[in-house]
Amino acid sequence: MMSSFPKIFVAGATGLLGGQIVRALLDQGAPVRALVRPGTSEEKKNTLMRDGGLELVEGDITDPPEQLAEAVGDAMTVISAVQGGPEVIVDGQANLVRAAEKAGAQRFIPSDFAFDLTKLDDGDNFMIDWRRQAATACAGSRLDVISVLNGAFYEVMTGFMGLIDWQQATLSHWGDPDQPLDLTSVPDTAAYTAAVALDPAATGTLRFAGEVMSMRQFHDAVQRGSGRTLRLRHLGTADDLRAEITRQAALTQNPFDYVALQYQWCMVTGKAKFDSLDNARYPNVTPQSLTDFVRATTPAH
Repeated sequence: MMSSFPKIFVAGATGLLGGQIVRALLDQGAPVRALVRPGTSEEKKNTLMRDGGLELVEGDITDPPEQLAEAVGDAMTVISAVQGGPEVIVDGQANLVRAAEKAGAQRFIPSDFAFDLTKLDDGDNFMIDWRRQAATACAGSRLDVISVLNGAFYEVMTGFMGLIDWQQATLSHWGDPDQPLDLTSVPDTAAYTAAVALDPAATGTLRFAGEVMSMRQFHDAVQRGSGRTLRLRHLGTADDLRAEITRQAALTQNPFDYVALQYQWCMVTGKAKFDSLDNARYPNVTPQSLTDFVRATTPAH
């Protein structure tokens, strides 16, 4: 049976978000072609293929544009969910845009998926800088570039950020505990991305959040979801956090040592806060609450 949707090409499909985007598109009945790098394990391929209706092509976004254009094929929308350094985020995505143009695609959704990077300055967060550089590199494209922003992932806030110490029963934060933050789960970000990709009228920068909550409310939600009592620890002001980032930057050659602090600074200062949300554009997407997410993902103690 022919789909009523034009084909969508997804790069980064074996990643956590990319795989969820593929699944969300297939759930809507969209035909999807996913790019997988040569050498990708059969297990990962089978995980992607389990839902059916998916076409896999081998390649890399750093391949020559002519070769990559063949992989894009007849897809009308190209979604990038890639992760990596500037060779991937900046150079690779610029290359993917050139390939998409050669293939005759019409739209491109870059791997932004963050808080409001349009409001940040160079140096605020080096990983966001790469995404801003990619946006500049793609600015002259004839493709309609549509950016999907989701704030911070629930998964990152409860894990990678290092805010929660279950052993010590603490939840730590910098800055004003009542500063609102934009937060969304990975599956809900994927659902919104799929909705945007399948919406022919979508354009520009679209902003979504599963929850808008302060660190004080975040603390309450984590306690409710986990059934555990955590002491809320205030580590210092936003200025103290900036000073700590500067201190750590002087001690290491590896900026990944302090990038979690840079993400927190962008959030707790309110600098990267969304001014408005586009959730109402897609009422069929019902985002999960943070409390329910924590309840579903926290191991029993």
